[in-house]
Amino acid sequence: MNLTEWIISIMEQLGYFGIALLMFLDNIFPPIPSEIIMPSAGYSASQGQLLLTGVIIAGCIGSLIAAAILYWVGYKFNHDSIFRFVDRYGKYLFIKPNDVKKSLDWFEHYGHRIVFFGRMIPAVRSLISIPAGMSHMPFGKFMFYSSLGTIIWTTFLACMGFYFGENQELMQAIFSSVGYVIIAIVSVFCIWFLYRKFKHEA
Repeated sequence: MNLTEWIISIMEQLGYFGIALLMFLDNIFPPIPSEIIMPSAGYSASQGQLLLTGVIIAGCIGSLIAAAILYWVGYKFNHDSIFRFVDRYGKYLFIKPNDVKKSLDWFEHYGHRIVFFGRMIPAVRSLISIPAGMSHMPFGKFMFYSSLGTIIWTTFLACMGFYFGENQELMQAIFSSVGYVIIAIVSVFCIWFLYRKFKHEA
């Protein structure tokens, strides 16, 4: 059984709870991608097995619970403790110390708004909550940005599966294009941020 078949079997057995569980794992365990989970759930909704709104709500709940837990980890444990844990156990979670460092660098350079964009970037989504907690970003503000990004991304993925689930080639083409669009938006934001920072210092 491959990963996609395993994800579908979990949803068939557990329904909305299975979707929430899988999206929770997506944020904790990067090799389980939301790009498979939510389109598969959306396709199930198109076949009448689930409701599209229920699929989206379940996916958001699972993601946000994971985000809150990772925020708490970052808030409670210091920099050295987290890196010691990743050095020792990260390989079992497919998380590299460099991935954590990259997320920290992004957060330090671009501030709280990167939490919103980070919810839509696969490699960053799983880790951006930790530096948010480490910096003691206000929890309400963290959850607000996380919720916005999560709702947009989860809804997009579920609708992709709902409307285009039978056309895998089209879905892959759209995912590829969206990836470039997100990178472009983040790049523009970063350039604007740096411009304002240097202008203010000047």
